[in-house]
Order: sequence, then C-alpha cells, then structure tokens
Amino acid sequence: MPDRLVRLLSQDHLVREVLAAVRSVGPKGAYVAAGFVRNRFWDSLYDDGRQFEDADVDVVYFDRTNADKSRDIQYEAGLEAVMPTGLWQVRNQARMHDFGGHAPFENLKDALQHWAETATTVGVRLRRSGEMTFVAPFGFQDLYDQVLRITPLMHRTDPQGFIDRLSKKKWQQRWPKLTVITSV
Repeated sequence: MPDRLVRLLSQDHLVREVLAAVRSVGPKGAYVAAGFVRNRFWDSLYDDGRQFEDADVDVVYFDRTNADKSRDIQYEAGLEAVMPTGLWQVRNQARMHDFGGHAPFENLKDALQHWAETATTVGVRLRRSGEMTFVAPFGFQDLYDQVLRITPLMHRTDPQGFIDRLSKKKWQQRWPKLTVITSV
C-alpha cells in the first residue's frame, strides 16, 4: 500500500473533490493519473511553499464496449457540471492504441505501460468506502524517488519524444532534484 501517497492525497482538498466527482459521474472504474498525481507528490518534496496550477485533470479508464471519443466528451461535460474547472481530460484507453500505432491494449495497466514516463503512470481512484486504490504498472518507487524514467516501450519506439517532453515541460526547472533516466 502506498501509504506516503495516500497521506498526501488525503490531505489535499482539491484531490478529494476531484476523486469524489470522478467516482460519482465519471466512467466506471476510472482513475485520476498523470501530472495531477505526480506533480502533487513531487511538489511536496520541496519546502519552499511551491504551488503550481494544474494543467489538467487526466481521467483514464478502459471500456472496449464503447470506445467512441464522444463518450469521453460526455464524461468531461458531466464532470465539469459537478466541478467546474475547465481542466477535465477524460480518455478511454481502449482507443488510445491508435494514437501511437500500437496493437489494441488489453486493459488499463497495459495502456499505461505505453505512456512516456514511469512516474506518470500512477493513478488513483476513490472507492465507495472512501478508500483510495491505485494503479501503478511500474510501481511507486520512481515517484517516491523523484525519478523521471523513460518507459521501456518509449525507449524502443520514441526516445526523442521523451527528450522533447522533458524540454517542453521544463520539469528539471520545476524540480531541481529530479533524476532523469533516458535508458532502460
């Protein structure tokens, strides 16, 4: 159980609101992932009171029965109606294989393994009991150690894309202690 992450996320009012909204009107079995989780954890490792606005709230799920993009847009509208942020980004990972020219993904975990960085693949959702549950195909260690590591698939298929993301997002400026690993 990722106790450190649970403690941090539980203390964040916005995280609790986002998770409750996703549980109530989001796709069944959806997780909040990517920068929304990673950034909060890494920002918490600095004692300078840093606070950055969220770029988006990535909601991911896996449903082969209806992978039409219009369904994601409907979920975004429902989430926006419950919690107006303008940041919702809902993506059914059952259709995202087309984005990278991959074979269809088997499940959510398989889809997340196709993302660019290991620490970005950590997702959280709120159960009806109020307990947080996680998906983390590469585990939590890179997140905990502030390591930005290229995923094996990204290393094989688009290592320059990883470098480009690193440059564009300016992560090393935001997190000066960040360790970047470009090999597997």
